[in-house]
Amino acid sequence: MLTSQFIQTNYPSVNLFDKISLCLQLMDDYDVQHLPVLSEEKYIGLISKDDAFDADGNNLITTLEFQLIKASVKAEQHFLQALKLSSEMQLSIVPVINDQQELMGVISAVDLMKAVSKFVGIDEPGALIVVEIDKRNFSFGEISRLVETNDAYITQLNTFTEPETGLVMVTIKINKQEVSDIVATFQRYDYHIRYYFGEEQYANEMKENYQNLLSYLNT
Repeated sequence: MLTSQFIQTNYPSVNLFDKISLCLQLMDDYDVQHLPVLSEEKYIGLISKDDAFDADGNNLITTLEFQLIKASVKAEQHFLQALKLSSEMQLSIVPVINDQQELMGVISAVDLMKAVSKFVGIDEPGALIVVEIDKRNFSFGEISRLVETNDAYITQLNTFTEPETGLVMVTIKINKQEVSDIVATFQRYDYHIRYYFGEEQYANEMKENYQNLLSYLNT
């Protein structure tokens, strides 16, 4: 998933010699906190609403040139690079430029969140299991094998190292909602389950037995 797939061209840009008041008006109109700034048709940085608001609206944007945020991505980069910039710099939009420093468009923070949702398969049916593992013991092959022994397969796997413990948090998305057998298999092989989201067969059976008992008592 490249940034080129998410470029929006309907957001405005401003010029160094536009008034700051125009910049603020466009930010309000398009509900963004940043706008790309151009100089001689070349992208030179982002102006933030906070910086513009603190300045005299009658001044030109060029008076804020040294406060511009130097952030952009190329169209051929992975969209996660744009997500990283947006997160680290708290950007409402991320400019996309070409090799000539020309602005191709922007990617909004909202579109980046939609891309992340698609990337991790949130919309796909299935359960989530989070396993904590020591870095030295992490094996994708074994995790996959344990899932597959329960007639399931992994549709998405992501890892995150917990700073406090140094443990690897492995988030596993599987193609089934029922997770009891898979959780039990991991525990049998000494994996620690941090948490999971899905349906438990045992809980479902207990509920069914309870409902059957109520039906019997009411007859």
